[in-house]
Amino acid sequence: MSSEPPPPPQPPTHQSSVGLLDTPRARDRSPSPLRGNVVPSPLPTRRTRTFSATVRASQGPVYKGVCKCFCRSKGHGFITPADGGPDIFLHISDVEGEYVPVEGDEVTYKMCSIPPKNEKLQAVEVVITHLAPGTKHETWSGHVISS
Repeated sequence: MSSEPPPPPQPPTHQSSVGLLDTPRARDRSPSPLRGNVVPSPLPTRRTRTFSATVRASQGPVYKGVCKCFCRSKGHGFITPADGGPDIFLHISDVEGEYVPVEGDEVTYKMCSIPPKNEKLQAVEVVITHLAPGTKHETWSGHVISS
């Protein structure tokens, strides 16, 4: 047993470890929907819509219109009402049936207001009644059918 103290720690001799203490250490962060300019959608989907809004919409009248546009990758589109008026927003979760809507499809739908101000309307329970002639229609599973 010797009474000598242990030797002091030696400075690093590897080139790769020099300067590590000068740089800030990166933190592991949990994924956040607000990081990277990804903001959660304020639009009510079938899943996030309140029960009372769903009941009010289902008890409302059925309207007719024509699909103005629909983008499957974005998950939304617009319907032009048969009686004129402003276009109605359509979310992918509110489309009933096996086909993806395309421009020119005739549809029936009910309407629900979009919170928080309830100034704009959204189409719900959308059913394609007539496929647009001369266009290719895709099913939700990816099969393409010509009409």
